[in-house]
Amino acid sequence: MRPTTSAFKQEFLKKWLVGLKICSSSVNNMNIVQRKKTIKLSADVAMASARDGKTLWSRALIAKASKQDDDNNKIIVEKILGDDKFQRVITYNNSEHSSNGSFTRKKVLRRSRSLRWKRKCMAPPSQRVLATSIAKRLVVKKKAQVLKTLVPGGESMVDDISLLEETLDYIFSLRAQVDVMRRLVNASNEVSENCK
Repeated sequence: MRPTTSAFKQEFLKKWLVGLKICSSSVNNMNIVQRKKTIKLSADVAMASARDGKTLWSRALIAKASKQDDDNNKIIVEKILGDDKFQRVITYNNSEHSSNGSFTRKKVLRRSRSLRWKRKCMAPPSQRVLATSIAKRLVVKKKAQVLKTLVPGGESMVDDISLLEETLDYIFSLRAQVDVMRRLVNASNEVSENCK
């Protein structure tokens, strides 16, 4: 069950500000690219931490962030999570699977499509319905594979229903994250304009 939007946004903002304080203390040693990565890392860890480890994507995101070699990143993750949660996350092992896609040439693909079309037209109606049903299932399966690559921890999900639930929760959290970040930028712009 997802938390209310306002409660999630408050929790995210509170944890993200902790990460931003750490970023601002070491900003002199960073270039602009490192600063951008650190801010994104702190936002992602704060978003995942605001879900309190109740979702697979949040645990996978935190585990990935805590495995990074950069000591500054580990400090950010540890401070946002707290010592006890950080130790639990270190033990979480996010299994990573890589999918090997095969590439085909356009000519071969066109030829196979035209052959399939000829076979489909000559096939009896019951076989056409069966072929259409199989084709739809294959399309859904391919889209689920793509979705697994987009959602943190998605590779380890075998059930399509849990994959969709995790994806919806991840989208909910990303929307809240963007909303909070947008409001923070707007507020800082207003403050800077009032100071001029």
